[in-house]
Amino acid sequence: MKILLTGARIIDPAQNIDSRMDVFLEDGKIAKKGANLSKSLKSKDSEKTTKIIDLAGMILVPGLIDMHTHLREPGFEYKETIASGSAAAVAGGFTSIACMPNTNPINDNRSITEFIRRKAAEAALANVYPIGAISKGSAGSQLTEFWDLKEAGIIALSDDGKPVMDAALMRRAMEYAYSLGLPVISHCEDTNLSGAGLMNEGYYSTILGLSGIPGIAEEAMVARDILIAEFTNTCVHIAHVSTAGSVRLIREAKKRGLKVTAETAPHYFTLTDESLQSYDTNFKVNPPLRSEQDVAAIKEGLSDGTIDVIACDHAPHGRTDKEVEFEYAANGISGLETSLALSLKLIHDKILGWPELIAIMSVNPASILNLPKGTLETGADADITVIDPLLKWTVDVQAFRSRGKNSPFNGRQMQGKAIMTIIGGEIKYDGQ
Repeated sequence: MKILLTGARIIDPAQNIDSRMDVFLEDGKIAKKGANLSKSLKSKDSEKTTKIIDLAGMILVPGLIDMHTHLREPGFEYKETIASGSAAAVAGGFTSIACMPNTNPINDNRSITEFIRRKAAEAALANVYPIGAISKGSAGSQLTEFWDLKEAGIIALSDDGKPVMDAALMRRAMEYAYSLGLPVISHCEDTNLSGAGLMNEGYYSTILGLSGIPGIAEEAMVARDILIAEFTNTCVHIAHVSTAGSVRLIREAKKRGLKVTAETAPHYFTLTDESLQSYDTNFKVNPPLRSEQDVAAIKEGLSDGTIDVIACDHAPHGRTDKEVEFEYAANGISGLETSLALSLKLIHDKILGWPELIAIMSVNPASILNLPKGTLETGADADITVIDPLLKWTVDVQAFRSRGKNSPFNGRQMQGKAIMTIIGGEIKYDGQ
């Protein structure tokens, strides 16, 4: 199919483009960009074979990429399937997602990776990139077969959901993965410090009578993995950064030229631990929601480039996982369909500009994961997100494409939404 997208403001940080122009898609690729391309189509009598879409007032950007998603399949299909998660992704404006390995069984071998890729192909929606487990069973005692997993199609390694407590194992993982060009994504949590904690340790945990998780539980592991990366001269990517101390450590590491990248999630710059006064389990996440000071530090880290990526940490759950006593409730937010709108508030609040936000949500994750995505360059895959920056809407979890209805943002008024998601030159979501 040939598609001509006209009238939109085009933002492509990879090419330093921020201007109004047309984009012509052909054979699944970006064929041409420029002003008044419809005139050249008329001269070639191509109108009959070209779908022309007027996007006046819209923002057109390289397809958004979420590098931290839990698709649950195989094993937890009642929470999410690869098909339903992919549908949620395109509805949220994401053309590509990377799925974490904490399925059942764990994605620690070739057969599970191939299963995920096959199911994603059957769904034929978002590009789905599997992330393989660092250790067998994510048990933290024995490395998986990295090369075999890479051949099967993984694009990164992580035991996300569980930290790699053995520092020697993490060192070997970084060295081996680096030799294969695979990023290592670290879930930074010292379980000896987090213990049986249920929320951020501080004022609100005290008055609510809930056991707390101190910020140092995250920061100690961030410091450890930075030191391992420095010692081995390899790379590490720090997942779901939530504390001011972690931001400081990552900033200092980058100033020293270390190969460290980092991400945060929208709930860490939108919500604080004060929200848990209602004991609503939809606010229960890991790492936990932190203090106002931590939120301010996360925003500063995004603004100055310390934090490279916004990733929603999409963690869908069934009602039986969340509608229980707070102590027993599962951690996580179903985030793919609210991530963009929550992130757009950073523009409204003048923390980021449009090019900076699109880089954080497209160009940077593509670079970290070594994906040939995140650009509207001529000849690139026609993966495109079209955003209506003024559209006002209300979050309704019952309307989610995701099976996970667990969102603390239900009923919240939002501004800005993806109204079209194009993948490989095909419209996968058109706002319906």
